Amino acid sequence: MDEDEKVLIIMSTGPENRSKCATPFFLATVAAASEKEVKMIFNINGAALLKKGVPETLTAKDGGKPIIDFIRQAKSIDVEMYVCSPALDLHDMTEDDLIDEVDGVVGGAYLIEEACNSSAVLNF
Repeated sequence: MDEDEKVLIIMSTGPENRSKCATPFFLATVAAASEKEVKMIFNINGAALLKKGVPETLTAKDGGKPIIDFIRQAKSIDVEMYVCSPALDLHDMTEDDLIDEVDGVVGGAYLIEEACNSSAVLNF
């Protein structure tokens, strides 16, 4: 893995816009498979996407795969996933409400630092 090639995906969209919920995980998987270091940070409504029970039942389209399948595929090749703590507060959630695939809870300073140190930043 080339240490200079880091991709940060910021996910602000949540279950309210299901058509956008699979693509970030797909692109994270593609980037990681291309030897990039990939981190995803979920803020605003993106945090609600990682609430237990949501990705297991949510699909990007009728008849599509559950979002949890995209999440697990990304995790299987070492994509890191973090949730911003203010987003948890926004949705009256705690760390215990998150699916097991989440690597941790971070603050805004972490998001800014990662964005500044990434060669590509994608926003959804």
